[in-house]
Amino acid sequence: MNPAHPSDPAHPSDPAHPSASAPARTAALPPLPGAPGGPALPSVEDLLADAVAVTLPMRVRFRGTDARQALLLRGPAGWAEFSPFPEYGPAESSAWLAAAIEAGWQGWPAPVRDVVPVNATVPAVEADAVESVLARYGEGITAVKVKVAEHRPGGGLVPGSHSADLARVRRVRELLPDAHVRIDANAGWTPAEAIAMLAELADVGLEYAEQPVPGIKKLARVRRELRARGVSTPIAADEAVRKAEDPLAVAAAGAADLIVVKVQPLGGVRRAAAIVAAAGLPAVVSSALDTSVGIAGGAALAAHLPALPHACGLGTAALFDDDVVAPAWTPRQGVLEAPGERAPEPDPALLGRVRADERTHAWWRDRVAAAHAVLAAGGR
Repeated sequence: MNPAHPSDPAHPSDPAHPSASAPARTAALPPLPGAPGGPALPSVEDLLADAVAVTLPMRVRFRGTDARQALLLRGPAGWAEFSPFPEYGPAESSAWLAAAIEAGWQGWPAPVRDVVPVNATVPAVEADAVESVLARYGEGITAVKVKVAEHRPGGGLVPGSHSADLARVRRVRELLPDAHVRIDANAGWTPAEAIAMLAELADVGLEYAEQPVPGIKKLARVRRELRARGVSTPIAADEAVRKAEDPLAVAAAGAADLIVVKVQPLGGVRRAAAIVAAAGLPAVVSSALDTSVGIAGGAALAAHLPALPHACGLGTAALFDDDVVAPAWTPRQGVLEAPGERAPEPDPALLGRVRADERTHAWWRDRVAAAHAVLAAGGR
């Protein structure tokens, strides 16, 4: 079973970079469920007792997919989402399950703010479609993330992507001259491509460039060479944090100016908050193309962090034709309400409409069992 999904190739941190201090850094993070000193690990049966698999069609093709698959779980503390992308194996998926266990069986930590600022997201559409995408976010847009470096399903950049990327970003700047504009390449460029593109976009005044290249060494190289050319665009690390065995290695290497943190891939709100604190870098909270249940987890993290210097990438529910919560957890006037300590309840009618078939349910049950086995063995 391999439902439609965004391509998210693994880009682990460079093997030369995790130092002898890496185990000490990760040991300081909150333990995952099932690990010594960690929260209790519910049984697979308890996790799946009320599980519902859903398929959410997308308004615009996004990172190679027309639909998003997710599994919703319900525990004593409320609803939770488990939605690792289909190509993720049990070890990587175990952190996503840990985040679901926190949401459904522990609840989230208390917020320190009632609302969080949110950016709009523009997929890799043609420049003439940008205005209609932005219109879905309504008034009050203060920040926009623009996807660039779109790849074909078989690998390699889409032909003409460089010129299309430049036109897309410039169209956003034209429509919103006062907004913060950031780009996200999802590690899709080579260092040479990243340096050339970011130099070309220097006049746009980018807020930052998110993961322009894979790996810590390449991030550091791009950052260093841009500075040598007088390009001051900050570099943000995403995959180099959430897909690394040591999520703190990129900060320790000085390879980025800020980090992007996502609740599910990092094992929950508490663990993500601890990573932000330990990294010592400004952080942007973002989603992993979650349903509104998962988006609420991102909002819980953003509402809990002591400092929130950038708008959050938590407006992606606007990319779906359907959702599981009514109304969908989308921003109003550029901000998103903090959910408190539990996720919003799915709407039964919506669940019935987006419920996946039994084959997909069986596939998700197998994935939960495999990720659970990793947690039961002491984490990934």
